[in-house]
Amino acid sequence: MMVKVDKAAVREKIARRAEKEILDGSYVNLGIGMPTMVANYIPDGKKIVLQSENGLLGIGPYPSEGEVDPDLINAGKETVTAMQGAAYFDSAESFAMIRGGHIDVAILGGMEVSKNGDLANWMIPGKMIKGMGGAMDLVHGAKRIVVIMDHVNKNGEPKILNSCSLPLTGKGVVNRIITERAVLDITVEGLVLKEVAAGYSIEQIQESTESELIINNPILDAF
Repeated sequence: MMVKVDKAAVREKIARRAEKEILDGSYVNLGIGMPTMVANYIPDGKKIVLQSENGLLGIGPYPSEGEVDPDLINAGKETVTAMQGAAYFDSAESFAMIRGGHIDVAILGGMEVSKNGDLANWMIPGKMIKGMGGAMDLVHGAKRIVVIMDHVNKNGEPKILNSCSLPLTGKGVVNRIITERAVLDITVEGLVLKEVAAGYSIEQIQESTESELIINNPILDAF
């Protein structure tokens, strides 16, 4: 009998853990999809500035129904609000910020990540895409790249691989992977298991990961 997975709860779990990657005072870019959820879990008192590649620095929380401005959107075409002191600018200025190394951390979604930190997240061959977005610039311009995604695909197959099969967004660009099962770091020695989520064992993480893991006292029941 197939166990029904609460996808919303899984996404919330990943986004909550990913928020801990953002240090106070950081300039942050959140990718389209699940990464945008991370903003929901930033605690009061943590001072960060969210940047969107479509030209907004100082993104605020999602608007209430009465606050919606259809002209004020993030890169994922979602309506947002702007914090006091926010700045608007064109895409050229936005990508100058990204390419100039002014973004402290980018949290992006992923379809596949290799043990070497290669990222595939922009297209699946044969499926329509609207464009490559800003990920190809972010993975090379941001100081730190954190990828958040499901640990396995809808067929139960690993998404953390020895080598990616999908077209790459960037080679050797990922620093950390966060899934609903684990936190893993890409290092020169290999793929290091840092944290194991509650309800999973180290053995289960390895079984659902194609790449061989370096296991050195990971934190169990970490999130």
